[in-house]
Amino acid sequence: MSIPRLPPLPSIRDILKLYRLNAVKRLSQNFLMNQNLIDKIIAKSGHLTGGQVLEVGPGPGGLTRSILKRIPKRLVVVEKDTRFKPTLEMLADSFGAINGRMDIIYDDIMKTNLESLFPIEEKRNWDDKSPDIYVIGNLPFNVSTPLIIRWLHAIAERRGPWAFGRTKMTLTFQKEVAERLVAEVSGHQRCRLSVMAQAWTFPVLRFIIPGKAFVPQPDVDVGVVSFTPLVKPRTQHDFKLFEKITRHVFSFRQKYSIRCIETLFPLYCRKELGLMMYKLSDLDPTLRPTQLTVNDIDRLATAYKYLVEKHPEIGLYEYRASRHLLTLNNTKDVVVQDYTEMPEEMST
Repeated sequence: MSIPRLPPLPSIRDILKLYRLNAVKRLSQNFLMNQNLIDKIIAKSGHLTGGQVLEVGPGPGGLTRSILKRIPKRLVVVEKDTRFKPTLEMLADSFGAINGRMDIIYDDIMKTNLESLFPIEEKRNWDDKSPDIYVIGNLPFNVSTPLIIRWLHAIAERRGPWAFGRTKMTLTFQKEVAERLVAEVSGHQRCRLSVMAQAWTFPVLRFIIPGKAFVPQPDVDVGVVSFTPLVKPRTQHDFKLFEKITRHVFSFRQKYSIRCIETLFPLYCRKELGLMMYKLSDLDPTLRPTQLTVNDIDRLATAYKYLVEKHPEIGLYEYRASRHLLTLNNTKDVVVQDYTEMPEEMST
């Protein structure tokens, strides 16, 4: 049985001219014009034929048409800019001509209920292979970092597309952000984003797209990154707790990591509690933030959680809040007692 083929379509460049569409700077729009590079992104996204695909920010439809050529069972696109309505509807009609289904949602991806987009029969157990659901997007630069953090949170709690199993993503980022996502321990690009991405997924930098391939040409190159959620995350901690510890760890990249961890606590007991966390975690306090593994930060989170459970007042302190002088109700002497080894309840 032959695979249906889309009817001939005008090029993206012709579509932009036809509908007089220009990239909007405030929306960080950059259109990828090279069809070979577009096809390469989609080829790295997985076996889309017969699958459910969500495309984020299709714009004039460059990636969209390449996705449609793979004949997915269904494609859903979420686009905030309604100027692209004529071009997207043209693609939907073309796909409909071969009995394909393409749904268009005009909304902000940050506000869209993604879990409602997929049929329940696509759901798989987390331990099974990934479902036939794929998330793809050539993301605007101003959205990419907050969006991936939001989606990592959803992966951690198995919400949205990840309520159906370990749904894979293929997304574009500024080259520097892409390199940070995959940065290894001790690498100069290692940062909070590296740890958060690698705690819940296996990120892979597929290739770099030169900025000149986009219209208008951005000042930076672009990296294509794929994410596969881990069967067993590298932390069992609540996402917000783990993110808080990671954020503090990288607050002063050039200093010893204990100096960063100390900012979790009020000034008057900062050094004692910081040292206690490292003793509980069995870590060297002179390690630099970039030298800490995901497992190291997981151990620090465990130590912090233990201290907060014993003394909830500690958890009220916020380093950047205006109330830096928060007192702990005279509990200092109890809180900073010297634990020389990990308490039994933390060793399990």
